[in-house]
Amino acid sequence: MNKILLLEDDIILAETLIELLEAENYEITLANNGKKVLELTYENKFNIYLFDVNVPSLDGFELLKQLREAGDITPTVFLTALNDIESFTKGFDVGADDYIKKPFDFDELIVRIQFLLKKQYKSYTNNIHLQNFKFNTEKNELYLQDNFIALSAYELKLTQLFFKNINNTLSKDYLIEELSYNKIISDGTLRVYINKLRKHSLPIKTIKGVGYRLSSS
Repeated sequence: MNKILLLEDDIILAETLIELLEAENYEITLANNGKKVLELTYENKFNIYLFDVNVPSLDGFELLKQLREAGDITPTVFLTALNDIESFTKGFDVGADDYIKKPFDFDELIVRIQFLLKKQYKSYTNNIHLQNFKFNTEKNELYLQDNFIALSAYELKLTQLFFKNINNTLSKDYLIEELSYNKIISDGTLRVYINKLRKHSLPIKTIKGVGYRLSSS
């Protein structure tokens, strides 16, 4: 399930968005001020940020500027009533991937979110193919020759990371950090999850002294 961090201090709008986005199978975390977002992004990983601009503590523009300077490249959409060209330009200057003016059509927002997720996976379809495997980025489901493969939450997270980075070596430290959102994952536990994925015939190679790679060859 893709995770969205929503920054919105209008409680009625926030509740509406949460209800609609959860109905589309997204997991939503709400923050009502910029400083809370910094705390949440330090402790958690998200697939998409949806930020209002005029919020307490730290406005959306300055917030995203700080996140980008810290190396956070999470796709970000500004949802704001600011509709002047100066604000529009500033939004992209600080690192936004998209900018939607309020009021907006909810269906349009969903289309834009789906586009950014596909772009994040370097694919403009919902499916990433590797040999006889297919990973659906919208549903977060893995198939082998169209047969669904049931995975645990940690196995699924690893699968997402590998399919997002086919033929790229992912360090053990990076994978452990990405998995350690509910509990601390050890090197040994990581190996257990890797071996479980290999039992499904996923071509995961060990890169000695570095980490692992999902290889297309």
